[in-house]
Amino acid sequence: MLTFCGLLSIGVTVGIVIVLFSETVAFFEEVSLADFLLDSQWTPLFADKHFGIWPLVSGTLMTAGIAVVVALPFGLGAAIYLSEFASFKARRLLKPALEVLAGVPTIVYGFFALIVVTPLLQAVVPGLAGFNALSPGIVMGIMIIPMICSLSEDALFAVPDHLREASYGLGASKKVTITKVVLPAAMSGIAASLLLAIARAIGETMIVAIAAGQRPTLAVDPRGPVQTMTAFIVQVSMGDTPAGSLEYRTIFAVASSLFLITLSINLVSQRMARKYRERAA
Repeated sequence: MLTFCGLLSIGVTVGIVIVLFSETVAFFEEVSLADFLLDSQWTPLFADKHFGIWPLVSGTLMTAGIAVVVALPFGLGAAIYLSEFASFKARRLLKPALEVLAGVPTIVYGFFALIVVTPLLQAVVPGLAGFNALSPGIVMGIMIIPMICSLSEDALFAVPDHLREASYGLGASKKVTITKVVLPAAMSGIAASLLLAIARAIGETMIVAIAAGQRPTLAVDPRGPVQTMTAFIVQVSMGDTPAGSLEYRTIFAVASSLFLITLSINLVSQRMARKYRERAA
């Protein structure tokens, strides 16, 4: 039964990859790889068609980068507090309360970004558009805080107590012990939590579909509207585009690109985890 479960998960993954890349191959039979990688415009649904993927990639990386900048200090700080400073009773109360954020539907986060966060930011950020990359990036950061906090806290809590005691025995303060002993020992788990959070932010759909806009522009200014890869997939999948058409196959090309990005992140995370384990050993 366990073997069947393992083979089933592998089979489902292989099936997804086959369907994804078979449609992608059909897309590239009509669109050259050079146009896909070198063009700076993405307008497959317009009369003047362009198939440059970079506007979608830039929008995706911009919102995900903002999310990580927001989530990393708060998530890691909360993990350090829960692991090293909080009492047992406080830890038992605060950790489940923080993880409640992970149970909020992402569409609620999207409307929160559009209706609450964007007007607040417009009062302090000049030139901020109604749809922008900054607001959904911040809200995505709030959404992935529990992931970074929970996984990092587990990694910190798993550090053997004798390492802390040895540091204290040498006269080190609590701050030095945390920064020089505990954090390096737990770095593999912390790095894994960060990369998983990045992958989660890159794959987020509803927040950016609602609050980021639907304008695929190659820009670095988060104050303007952008379109992410997942938001474009949602746009085309609404049912207005005929199945089997070139416009329809663009979603598979975009999905394959997103798959390769997340696969690269996973490979980097595994390499980093091995590196930090070897250093800790």
